[in-house]
Amino acid sequence: MKLSYHRATDSLYIELLERAGVDSLEVADGVVLDFDAAGNVVGIDIENARTKVQLDRLVLGQIDAAIETVAEESDPTL
Repeated sequence: MKLSYHRATDSLYIELLERAGVDSLEVADGVVLDFDAAGNVVGIDIENARTKVQLDRLVLGQIDAAIETVAEESDPTL
């Protein structure tokens, strides 16, 4: 699973599976689920994320996985 926040657009993408999305469904205002060819949810796109998600804290509990952080990329729009 991978979380990617884009400041310029205030959007958060939660990639659940590394598969191509072939269909999408908006389930709430600005919240879109992406599906693969088999109908599995592969990602969640959240627009205006600052108003919908607590972005200042991330807590991972009892997840048996490697945790990686990626250095912040410079954003020329800031």
